[in-house]
Amino acid sequence: MENLSMTVSFELTLDSFSFPPGAKYPIVFIGIFMYLFALVCNMTLLILIVLQQSLHKPMYFIMFSLPLVDLVGITSMFPKVLSDIVTDTSYTYYPLCVFQGLMLHMSGNAYLFILAAMAFDRYIAICMPLRYNAIMTPKVVTGIVALFWSLNTLIIGVLFALQGLHSRCRSHIGGAFCDNAALVKLSCSNTTVNNIYGLFITAAMQVVSLSIQAFSYVKILITCMATGRSESKSKAINTCIAQLIIFITFEIVMIFFVLSYRFANVNRNLQKIMGMLIFLVPPILNPIVYGMKSQEMRKQLLKVFKRKISV
Repeated sequence: MENLSMTVSFELTLDSFSFPPGAKYPIVFIGIFMYLFALVCNMTLLILIVLQQSLHKPMYFIMFSLPLVDLVGITSMFPKVLSDIVTDTSYTYYPLCVFQGLMLHMSGNAYLFILAAMAFDRYIAICMPLRYNAIMTPKVVTGIVALFWSLNTLIIGVLFALQGLHSRCRSHIGGAFCDNAALVKLSCSNTTVNNIYGLFITAAMQVVSLSIQAFSYVKILITCMATGRSESKSKAINTCIAQLIIFITFEIVMIFFVLSYRFANVNRNLQKIMGMLIFLVPPILNPIVYGMKSQEMRKQLLKVFKRKISV
């Protein structure tokens, strides 16, 4: 036991990327550009929602959490990965690894809650327009946001509490960044409970989020087809298509990444890249899909730019 405690330290090694000669710095520059693009776009959405009085509505109050979790996710993972590539380092420290994993899981799980809440809001707005203000009161909207953040904190808190119950006997993370699955593999004890709980919450969140979104958007399409107004149909269909593109992309990448840990023959570099895409693709696409495609958001952004130019 004494020898074992000596070999397991707070310093953990990570799987590093292997690039062809001359490809490292172009990849890093592209990565920096993508990160800064995501950072600027999501910060712009957050600032607009906070400062513009016309955006203080239920839809945007719920949407506020979307760029927030996107920023948390990409900032928790991407700068560290880019730094490791530039410096040719492949290590971290256990407390930082746990913190990174916690932030990544919090943001990824919250994403499903937020998509479901946004879909429900659009369902009420389009299918029950006359009752929208009576149903989506500030109290109800605050309750929805508080509920999904509380549930998210509880679910992920239990996940990492279970992981923390095991003693470590390994110091190698099988990926370019830390997540719960990689942290659990540091243990040499029985982790069946961790695996069952992890798969259960993953499946449960998928079912709940997908069910709410499917119900909401099917109802929206039915309502718009029944009204016979081409403008309403076009708006609803664009909303549904945008939502589906983001959701399906997120689902494919996340499901592959989660299942890849259960199969030994998956290419390690592909696994690492797919894991990074979970936290890289949404922060880049979401501001475009949910922000710039929103007529009201685009109008407020142009108003701000015109005000700055005139000053």
